[in-house]
Amino acid sequence: MIPLPNVTGALHMGHALNGTLQDLITRWRRMQGYEALWMPGTDHAGIATQAVVERRMLEEEGLTRHDVGREALVNRIWKWKDAYERRILGQLKQLGASCDWRRTRFTLDEVCSKAVRRTFFKFFKDGLIYRGKRLVNWDTYLQTAVADDEVFDEEVDGHFWTFTYPVVDDAGNDTGQKIAFSTTRPETMLGDTAVCVHPSDDRYRNLVGQKVRIPLNGRLIPIIADGQLADPEMGTGAVKVTPAHDPNDYACFQRHPEIGLINILNSNGTMNENADPYRGQDRYQCRDSVIEKMEILGHFVEVADRKIPIKHSDRSKTPIEPYLSDQWFVKMEDLAQNAIDAVSDGRVKFFPSRFTKTYQDWLGEKRDWCISRQLWWGHRIPIWYCNTCSDEELQAAFGDRADINWRKSEDSDEWLICSETDLESDALGPNHKLSQDPDVLDTWFSSALWPHETLGWPDTDHDPPLAGQESEKTGKNEVLPYFYPGNVLVTARDIITLWVARMVLTGLYNMGEIPFHQVFIHPKILDGYGETMSKSKGNGVDP
Repeated sequence: MIPLPNVTGALHMGHALNGTLQDLITRWRRMQGYEALWMPGTDHAGIATQAVVERRMLEEEGLTRHDVGREALVNRIWKWKDAYERRILGQLKQLGASCDWRRTRFTLDEVCSKAVRRTFFKFFKDGLIYRGKRLVNWDTYLQTAVADDEVFDEEVDGHFWTFTYPVVDDAGNDTGQKIAFSTTRPETMLGDTAVCVHPSDDRYRNLVGQKVRIPLNGRLIPIIADGQLADPEMGTGAVKVTPAHDPNDYACFQRHPEIGLINILNSNGTMNENADPYRGQDRYQCRDSVIEKMEILGHFVEVADRKIPIKHSDRSKTPIEPYLSDQWFVKMEDLAQNAIDAVSDGRVKFFPSRFTKTYQDWLGEKRDWCISRQLWWGHRIPIWYCNTCSDEELQAAFGDRADINWRKSEDSDEWLICSETDLESDALGPNHKLSQDPDVLDTWFSSALWPHETLGWPDTDHDPPLAGQESEKTGKNEVLPYFYPGNVLVTARDIITLWVARMVLTGLYNMGEIPFHQVFIHPKILDGYGETMSKSKGNGVDP
C-alpha cells in the first residue's frame, strides 16, 4: 500500500522513490507467482489541505473561512481535492506504478468514513475515548491543536528578562523582601499562579508557604517548593509558574493542584479577560506593554540577549502556543503496549533494525493521543451533545440501536451520544435539541486504519470483488480476510510514529492481527542544501 500522498499539490521525489521501491517488490512477487496487491489512494490531509485552501482564498479574494462559512469552505476544498487527486494519480500512472487502480481509495470516501465511524464508536464504547481540558500545542493562525510530531523547533534571537515580585505578609502588605525570576515570555506573568523554588535551596527555604504579589494586577500567589521544576543552579533559582501556558508548569500544577491555573489567551493569540488591562492586545504587543509597566513599577532587573528554540507549527510556520483547551483523546496505555509487544516478539520487523528503537521509544511514552482538531475539513467527530435529556429518554429513543452509545460528561451535566450514523437535531423529539461536536478528527486517525479500511472493513465484501481466479482459490468472494495482513510496508523514517505505530495498534484493536509483517524504511530525499523537499518550501522536484 502506498504511503498516502496528501491532496495538497503534486507528488515529490520522495513519493517517486517510495513508489519505485514498492513497484519493484510488487512486480518481483508477481513474477514469482504471488497475487500481489498494491493498493493506491490519497489522504485528505485535514490541516494541510485546509491551510492551503484558506491561504489561497485569503490571498486571491481577501476572505477567511469565517467569511464563507463551514459548508462553503468544505465545498471549495472538495473541488481542490478533485483537481489535485487527478493530478497525483496521473503522476503515479506516468511513473508506471502497477497498482490495482480499481481499488483506489480516499481517506474521506464512503468506505473509509464507515471504518472511521466504527473505530471511534468502538473506542468510545470500550471507554478508550474521553474528552478533557488539557494543555496542547496550539496554532494561533489556524486556531487548532496540532500534534507534537507536527511541530518543529526553530532557534531565534530572543531575550531573557529578569523581574521581581514583592513578598507579602498574611495581610497582603509588602515585607520588603523580593524574589527574582527570569522568563522569555513576560506576558505570561498575567497567568502566574505560583513561584517555585527548590526545597533544598537555602536562599528561599524560609519563604516557602509565603506569598508574593504580581505587580501588574495585584493578585497574590504562593511560593511553593518543587524539586522537579526549580533548579538552584539555573538563573536565580526561582521559577514563575504559569500552568495554562507551559508544559513544565502544567506538570508542576498536576503535582500541586492547589495553585490552580489561569488561561490568559484567546484562540487567535490575543489576550483574554483574565489579562486585563491588556485584554484584546496581541500577545507580542502585550509583552512590550508588560515589560514597560514592570519597569515603571520598579520590578525590572535586567535583560540578556539569548538564542531561544521556539516551537513552530509545521503547517502554518507560525509560533506554537501551549494552550489549555477541551480536546478528545484516545487512552494509549493498553493500545500502545500491544503494539510494542508486536515488535518485541518479532511479529513485526523493521529493516534496518535500528528504526525499531524509534518505534518502541515513542510508544513507550504511552501519551494519550489527542485526536480532535478545530478544523472544518475532515471526519467530523461523531458525538452529539444533549444537556436537557435524561438517561431514560435516551434509553427509550436509542435502546434498541447497536450503533449508538452514550454516557454522561465527566465535567458537566450534558450527555455525550456517539453514533455510527448521523443524528438529526430533533432525534429525541421537539423538547430536546442535539448538537454535533464541531471538531474533526486528526488526519492520522483515518490514515491509521488504511491497511484494513481500504479492504472494506468493517464489511467483509468490497467493490470491486476479488478476481475470478482469486475467488477460486479462497472459495469465497471476500477481500479482507484474503489480503489482510499484508506482507511489507515501505515508508520513510519521519512517519514511523505518526503512521506506522498507529497502523499496528489500530490493526490489532480492530482486526486482532498485525497489519503487516515487515517495515522497510528508505532514506529521505533532500535538496542540495540538506533540506527536506516539500511543497511549502518550494524546493521540490516534479518526478
